[in-house]
Amino acid sequence: MAAPQATMLELLAAEARIADLEHALRTAQAAAVTDTLTGALNRRGFDQAHDREAARSRRSGSPLALALIDLDDFKHLNDTLGHQAGDEALIHLVRTLRSALRPSDILGRFGGEEFVLMLPDTGLEEAVTALTRFQRQLADARVSGSGVTLSFSAGVVVQAYGESFREAIERADAATYAAKRAGKNRVFSG
Repeated sequence: MAAPQATMLELLAAEARIADLEHALRTAQAAAVTDTLTGALNRRGFDQAHDREAARSRRSGSPLALALIDLDDFKHLNDTLGHQAGDEALIHLVRTLRSALRPSDILGRFGGEEFVLMLPDTGLEEAVTALTRFQRQLADARVSGSGVTLSFSAGVVVQAYGESFREAIERADAATYAAKRAGKNRVFSG
């Protein structure tokens, strides 16, 4: 009788170890697609999410809006208040955006102070309105520790049928640069 009991304990221990390994795998997978500073998706994670959403958008015929967001005067912030303040500003931006986004919206860090936002089932006018609202919310909330107020410039596009992600982001990027040239803290569509 002792042998079956030992086997049962060994099975339970093995199941517990498998559960621990599965949890570690899920944690590692999440870390592989998440920006460590802000918690937003990194490029890899955003690319994967975009592939899924673009396929869904094509199947359903619904619009897929993309916005490229660039914090205004970020280099000046880093140079005057230091990189820690810059990091806090990036975290603040993501926190503020997340509080305003719908559950279906997807935010990724594109690099440096640039973020990309995917708004499924959203037309161009609706996306521009949403980004303008996000700007107001960001302006109303100061970065903790420094008391700095942030602004961003954004370019918004709706990905055309058959257009690659790269092509759509290039259009959004051109609109973002136009917004910056026009005086910053603006949302332009491309």
